[in-house]
Amino acid sequence: MTKPCIITVAITGSVPRKENNPAVPITVAEQVESTHAAFEAGASIAHVHVRNDDQTPTSNPERFAQLLEGLRKHCPGLIVQFSTGGRSGKGSERGGMLHLGCDMASLSTGSCNFPTIIYENHPTLIRELADLMRQHHVKPEIECFDISMLYQAFRMADEGILEKPLHVQFVMGVKNAMPVVRQAFDFFVNEVERIAPETTWVAAGIGKDQLTVNRWCLERGGHCRTGLEDNIRWDETRLAKSNAELVGRVAALCANYDRHPASFAEARALLGLPPFTL
Repeated sequence: MTKPCIITVAITGSVPRKENNPAVPITVAEQVESTHAAFEAGASIAHVHVRNDDQTPTSNPERFAQLLEGLRKHCPGLIVQFSTGGRSGKGSERGGMLHLGCDMASLSTGSCNFPTIIYENHPTLIRELADLMRQHHVKPEIECFDISMLYQAFRMADEGILEKPLHVQFVMGVKNAMPVVRQAFDFFVNEVERIAPETTWVAAGIGKDQLTVNRWCLERGGHCRTGLEDNIRWDETRLAKSNAELVGRVAALCANYDRHPASFAEARALLGLPPFTL
């Protein structure tokens, strides 16, 4: 049998929709429709942000609740992952929606430079968000923008702040952070296999490098992330027509590596999440 690959679709991100990227879903209704199409194309995790009416990113729990309700209704079994990223709020308000019942949430375990800002994750804030996730039975996806964040996650797991086994994401291609370099990617994977081989992992490539990183993940036995958030954030000239198109591209690639897109049931089992029930 082929090995399952969990496909994560990052549907929106935190950049505003412009005339040249109309495919990016902004409203809750658009996000539900886009995620449903991606779910049908093979995605089993949706990484989601929400926006205010003026398109600014927000951590507003009401918006997250509306989106979660729509996704639960139209994509039964889908793993819903909330973003706690810094562009959507400040300090502890970034975790103000974790009580709503999402399956997973992103958690960066360190700070780094972005193209024009510092993505700040103070150690106290990291622990506070991790505590909230544990309290509400939300599985973190550890976002590693450099190698130190991976080691910090392992330390937090050893201290009992994070529950094992971990699920980590290597983010490559953000300007001023970790570049898309095969040797660096292999080092990430090798360290996971050496230190905590029970860890599941995925990697994201930004802009023009999205497909390259997808191929590396399939080759090394990991999981894949795709979607308009990563595809257009740094290079709008490469805009795809839809999230479903990008998911379908990864799903089609799986067979080249003796893989298949994981069903939501397979993904839940691999990640140690409760099975879906109506």
